[in-house]
Amino acid sequence: MKPDSSLATTIRPSPNYGERKGRVPDTLVLHYTGTPTGEEGLLALCDPAKEVSAHYFVAEDGEVIQLVPESQRAWHAGRSYWAGERDMNSVSIGIEIANPGHDGGTPPYPPQQIAAVIALCRDICTRWQITPCRVLGHSDLAPDRKADPGEHFPWAVLAKAGVGHYVAPTPIEAKGPSYSRGDQGIEIEALQSMLAIYGYGLNITGLYGTKTETTVTAFQRHFRPARVDGIADHSTRDTLRNLLAARSQL
Repeated sequence: MKPDSSLATTIRPSPNYGERKGRVPDTLVLHYTGTPTGEEGLLALCDPAKEVSAHYFVAEDGEVIQLVPESQRAWHAGRSYWAGERDMNSVSIGIEIANPGHDGGTPPYPPQQIAAVIALCRDICTRWQITPCRVLGHSDLAPDRKADPGEHFPWAVLAKAGVGHYVAPTPIEAKGPSYSRGDQGIEIEALQSMLAIYGYGLNITGLYGTKTETTVTAFQRHFRPARVDGIADHSTRDTLRNLLAARSQL
Protein backbone atom coordinates (compact mmCIF):
# COMPACT_ATOMS: atom_id res chain seq x y z
CA MET A 1 0.00 0.00 0.00
CA LYS A 2 1.35 3.41 -1.01
CA PRO A 3 0.22 6.61 0.75
CA ASP A 4 -2.35 8.62 -1.19
CA SER A 5 -1.27 11.79 0.58
CA SER A 6 2.32 12.94 0.86
CA LEU A 7 1.42 14.09 4.38
CA ALA A 8 0.99 10.50 5.59
CA THR A 9 4.31 9.50 7.12
CA THR A 10 3.19 6.04 8.18
CA ILE A 11 0.95 3.30 6.81
CA ARG A 12 -0.87 1.04 9.23
CA PRO A 13 -3.27 -1.02 7.13
CA SER A 14 -6.72 -1.68 8.53
CA PRO A 15 -8.59 -4.77 7.33
CA ASN A 16 -11.91 -2.96 7.76
CA TYR A 17 -12.93 -1.69 4.34
CA GLY A 18 -14.81 -2.62 1.17
CA GLU A 19 -15.29 -1.57 -2.42
CA ARG A 20 -16.74 1.77 -3.43
CA LYS A 21 -18.41 0.05 -6.40
CA GLY A 22 -17.93 2.93 -8.77
CA ARG A 23 -18.79 5.73 -6.33
CA VAL A 24 -16.43 8.70 -6.16
CA PRO A 25 -15.64 10.57 -2.94
CA ASP A 26 -17.27 14.01 -2.81
CA THR A 27 -17.33 14.47 0.97
CA LEU A 28 -14.76 14.69 3.74
CA VAL A 29 -15.90 13.60 7.22
CA LEU A 30 -14.05 14.48 10.43
CA HIS A 31 -14.31 12.41 13.60
CA TYR A 32 -12.73 12.18 17.02
CA THR A 33 -11.65 8.75 18.25
CA GLY A 34 -13.41 9.10 21.62
CA THR A 35 -10.75 6.96 23.30
CA PRO A 36 -8.57 7.79 26.34
CA THR A 37 -5.43 7.68 24.19
CA GLY A 38 -4.73 7.97 20.50
CA GLU A 39 -3.08 4.58 20.42
CA GLU A 40 -6.25 2.94 21.74
CA GLY A 41 -8.21 4.60 18.96
CA LEU A 42 -5.69 3.48 16.37
CA LEU A 43 -5.83 -0.10 17.62
CA ALA A 44 -9.63 -0.10 17.40
CA LEU A 45 -9.55 1.21 13.82
CA CYS A 46 -7.28 -1.68 12.85
CA ASP A 47 -9.10 -4.39 14.82
CA PRO A 48 -11.18 -6.67 12.56
CA ALA A 49 -13.49 -7.44 15.47
CA LYS A 50 -14.44 -3.76 15.81
CA GLU A 51 -15.53 -3.42 12.15
CA VAL A 52 -14.66 0.30 12.06
CA SER A 53 -11.99 2.20 10.20
CA ALA A 54 -11.11 5.48 8.53
CA HIS A 55 -8.81 6.47 5.72
CA TYR A 56 -6.57 8.54 7.98
CA PHE A 57 -5.68 8.91 11.63
CA VAL A 58 -4.14 12.12 13.00
CA ALA A 59 -2.27 11.70 16.27
CA GLU A 60 -2.03 14.25 19.05
CA ASP A 61 1.43 15.31 17.89
CA GLY A 62 0.24 15.80 14.31
CA GLU A 63 1.50 12.56 12.82
CA VAL A 64 -0.68 11.45 9.91
CA ILE A 65 -1.18 7.71 9.46
CA GLN A 66 -3.03 6.17 6.52
CA LEU A 67 -5.19 3.14 7.31
CA VAL A 68 -7.31 2.56 4.20
CA PRO A 69 -6.64 3.55 0.56
CA GLU A 70 -8.76 6.46 -0.58
CA SER A 71 -9.99 4.32 -3.46
CA GLN A 72 -11.67 1.98 -0.96
CA ARG A 73 -14.77 2.35 1.21
CA ALA A 74 -13.74 2.78 4.85
CA TRP A 75 -16.24 2.06 7.62
CA HIS A 76 -16.38 5.35 9.49
CA ALA A 77 -19.80 6.98 8.97
CA GLY A 78 -22.16 4.10 9.73
CA ARG A 79 -25.87 4.85 9.47
CA SER A 80 -25.78 8.35 8.08
CA TYR A 81 -27.35 10.86 5.71
CA TRP A 82 -26.44 14.07 3.94
CA ALA A 83 -28.24 15.93 1.15
CA GLY A 84 -30.09 12.88 -0.17
CA GLU A 85 -27.25 10.37 0.22
CA ARG A 86 -27.80 7.50 2.66
CA ASP A 87 -24.55 5.61 2.03
CA MET A 88 -22.02 8.20 3.09
CA ASN A 89 -19.23 5.64 3.46
CA SER A 90 -19.28 5.08 -0.28
CA VAL A 91 -18.91 8.77 -1.17
CA SER A 92 -16.62 10.04 1.58
CA ILE A 93 -13.11 10.05 2.96
CA GLY A 94 -12.89 9.79 6.74
CA ILE A 95 -10.31 11.31 9.09
CA GLU A 96 -10.15 10.14 12.70
CA ILE A 97 -8.56 12.68 15.04
CA ALA A 98 -7.10 11.41 18.31
CA ASN A 99 -9.14 12.99 21.10
CA PRO A 100 -10.98 11.51 24.12
CA GLY A 101 -14.13 13.39 23.15
CA HIS A 102 -17.13 14.03 25.35
CA ASP A 103 -16.63 10.91 27.47
CA GLY A 104 -13.11 12.12 28.20
CA GLY A 105 -14.04 15.68 29.12
CA THR A 106 -13.64 17.23 25.63
CA PRO A 107 -10.01 18.34 26.00
CA PRO A 108 -8.76 20.88 23.45
CA TYR A 109 -7.21 19.74 20.20
CA PRO A 110 -3.47 20.56 20.25
CA PRO A 111 -2.35 23.25 17.74
CA GLN A 112 0.07 20.89 16.00
CA GLN A 113 -2.71 18.37 15.51
CA ILE A 114 -5.06 20.96 14.03
CA ALA A 115 -2.30 22.19 11.72
CA ALA A 116 -1.87 18.62 10.44
CA VAL A 117 -5.65 18.20 10.02
CA ILE A 118 -5.83 21.42 8.00
CA ALA A 119 -2.97 20.38 5.73
CA LEU A 120 -4.48 16.93 5.19
CA CYS A 121 -7.95 18.32 4.49
CA ARG A 122 -6.57 20.81 1.97
CA ASP A 123 -4.64 18.07 0.22
CA ILE A 124 -7.63 15.71 0.02
CA CYS A 125 -10.09 18.44 -1.03
CA THR A 126 -7.75 19.63 -3.78
CA ARG A 127 -7.13 16.17 -5.21
CA TRP A 128 -10.79 15.09 -5.10
CA GLN A 129 -12.29 18.53 -5.77
CA ILE A 130 -14.36 18.38 -2.58
CA THR A 131 -16.26 21.63 -2.07
CA PRO A 132 -16.19 23.51 1.27
CA CYS A 133 -19.83 22.63 1.96
CA ARG A 134 -18.98 18.92 1.85
CA VAL A 135 -16.44 19.07 4.71
CA LEU A 136 -18.55 17.82 7.60
CA GLY A 137 -18.49 16.39 11.08
CA HIS A 138 -19.77 12.93 11.94
CA SER A 139 -22.49 14.58 14.03
CA ASP A 140 -23.79 16.36 10.91
CA LEU A 141 -24.37 13.02 9.21
CA ALA A 142 -25.79 11.20 12.23
CA PRO A 143 -27.19 13.75 14.71
CA ASP A 144 -29.13 11.16 16.69
CA ARG A 145 -26.06 8.96 17.26
CA LYS A 146 -22.88 11.01 17.16
CA ALA A 147 -21.42 14.17 18.71
CA ASP A 148 -17.97 14.21 17.11
CA PRO A 149 -15.75 16.04 16.47
CA GLY A 150 -17.60 18.15 19.04
CA GLU A 151 -18.30 21.77 19.83
CA HIS A 152 -14.67 22.39 20.81
CA PHE A 153 -13.36 21.42 17.40
CA PRO A 154 -12.07 24.66 15.82
CA TRP A 155 -14.15 24.80 12.64
CA ALA A 156 -13.58 28.57 12.42
CA VAL A 157 -9.80 28.04 12.36
CA LEU A 158 -10.17 25.50 9.55
CA ALA A 159 -12.38 27.89 7.60
CA LYS A 160 -9.79 30.68 7.86
CA ALA A 161 -7.32 28.25 6.33
CA GLY A 162 -9.70 27.51 3.46
CA VAL A 163 -11.21 24.28 4.80
CA GLY A 164 -14.98 23.93 5.14
CA HIS A 165 -17.95 26.25 4.92
CA TYR A 166 -18.46 28.61 7.83
CA VAL A 167 -19.81 32.04 8.74
CA ALA A 168 -19.33 33.97 11.95
CA PRO A 169 -22.12 32.87 14.31
CA THR A 170 -24.72 35.48 15.17
CA PRO A 171 -24.17 36.63 18.79
CA ILE A 172 -26.38 35.04 21.41
CA GLU A 173 -28.90 37.63 22.56
CA ALA A 174 -32.33 37.61 24.15
CA LYS A 175 -33.87 38.58 20.85
CA GLY A 176 -36.92 37.13 19.14
CA PRO A 177 -38.67 33.83 19.91
CA SER A 178 -36.93 30.57 20.69
CA TYR A 179 -38.30 27.20 19.66
CA SER A 180 -37.86 23.88 21.42
CA ARG A 181 -39.33 20.41 21.75
CA GLY A 182 -43.12 20.39 21.59
CA ASP A 183 -43.48 23.61 19.61
CA GLN A 184 -45.28 23.42 16.30
CA GLY A 185 -46.41 25.62 13.45
CA ILE A 186 -45.21 27.39 10.34
CA GLU A 187 -42.10 28.70 12.08
CA ILE A 188 -41.00 25.14 12.82
CA GLU A 189 -41.65 24.16 9.20
CA ALA A 190 -39.43 27.04 8.08
CA LEU A 191 -36.65 25.94 10.44
CA GLN A 192 -36.87 22.31 9.32
CA SER A 193 -36.86 23.39 5.67
CA MET A 194 -33.69 25.44 6.09
CA LEU A 195 -31.89 22.58 7.85
CA ALA A 196 -33.00 20.11 5.15
CA ILE A 197 -31.93 22.48 2.36
CA TYR A 198 -28.49 22.73 3.92
CA GLY A 199 -28.23 18.93 3.92
CA TYR A 200 -29.45 17.58 7.24
CA GLY A 201 -31.76 14.58 7.20
CA LEU A 202 -34.94 16.12 8.54
CA ASN A 203 -38.58 15.78 7.43
CA ILE A 204 -40.78 18.87 7.26
CA THR A 205 -43.49 18.10 9.83
CA GLY A 206 -44.06 21.40 11.58
CA LEU A 207 -43.51 19.66 14.93
CA TYR A 208 -40.37 20.31 16.97
CA GLY A 209 -39.80 16.70 18.01
CA THR A 210 -36.76 14.74 19.12
CA LYS A 211 -35.34 14.54 15.58
CA THR A 212 -35.52 18.29 15.14
CA GLU A 213 -33.91 18.82 18.54
CA THR A 214 -30.98 16.49 17.80
CA THR A 215 -30.51 18.08 14.38
CA VAL A 216 -30.45 21.59 15.84
CA THR A 217 -27.96 20.33 18.42
CA ALA A 218 -25.70 18.98 15.67
CA PHE A 219 -25.98 22.24 13.77
CA GLN A 220 -24.98 24.17 16.87
CA ARG A 221 -21.99 21.92 17.53
CA HIS A 222 -20.63 22.77 14.10
CA PHE A 223 -21.80 26.31 13.41
CA ARG A 224 -22.86 27.98 16.72
CA PRO A 225 -20.78 26.20 19.37
CA ALA A 226 -21.02 28.84 22.10
CA ARG A 227 -24.27 27.26 23.31
CA VAL A 228 -25.28 23.71 22.38
CA ASP A 229 -28.73 23.08 23.79
CA GLY A 230 -30.98 22.00 20.91
CA ILE A 231 -33.07 25.18 21.22
CA ALA A 232 -33.54 27.17 18.02
CA ASP A 233 -32.99 30.68 19.34
CA HIS A 234 -32.47 33.79 17.20
CA SER A 235 -28.70 33.21 17.02
CA THR A 236 -29.11 29.65 15.74
CA ARG A 237 -31.73 30.54 13.13
CA ASP A 238 -29.89 33.63 11.91
CA THR A 239 -26.60 31.73 11.61
CA LEU A 240 -28.38 29.09 9.55
CA ARG A 241 -29.90 31.73 7.26
CA ASN A 242 -26.48 33.34 6.79
CA LEU A 243 -24.91 29.98 5.94
CA LEU A 244 -27.52 29.32 3.27
CA ALA A 245 -27.07 32.80 1.83
CA ALA A 246 -23.28 32.44 1.76
CA ARG A 247 -23.52 29.03 0.11
CA SER A 248 -25.71 30.39 -2.67
CA GLN A 249 -22.88 32.76 -3.58
CA LEU A 250 -20.17 30.10 -3.84
